[in-house]
Amino acid sequence: MPSEVFQASRWTRGNLLFPTVIEVTDKAIIRRKRSWFSRDEISMSTFKVASVHIKTGMVWSDILIESSGGSDPLASHGHTKADAQRIKQLIEEYQAEVSNRPGNQPLS
Repeated sequence: MPSEVFQASRWTRGNLLFPTVIEVTDKAIIRRKRSWFSRDEISMSTFKVASVHIKTGMVWSDILIESSGGSDPLASHGHTKADAQRIKQLIEEYQAEVSNRPGNQPLS
C-alpha cells in the first residue's frame, strides 16, 4: 500500500525553514524533523499505536500519537485540520485491516 506524506505549515513555530514531515504507511508512522546540521527521525509501528490525540486551534492542529509500548509519544504541530484528521483516519484504517485478517482473532 502506498504511503501518504503530510508536511507541517511553514507559518508555525519551528517549521519556517525545515517543516516537520509525517509519513504514514501500513507498517509505521515516521516523523522527520531537519535542522541546519542534523535530522531527527522517529518511527512507531502502526500496530503499536494506542491513541491519536488531535488538538485543534483556529487554523492549525497539533497531533500526538501515543504508543502502547510505553515509548515516547510522537508529536507534531502546525498541520492543517484536514491533514491531522487524515493521519488519524489512516492509522485507524490500517489497524482495522490487520485485526480483520484471518488468523488475527483474539485468544479465548
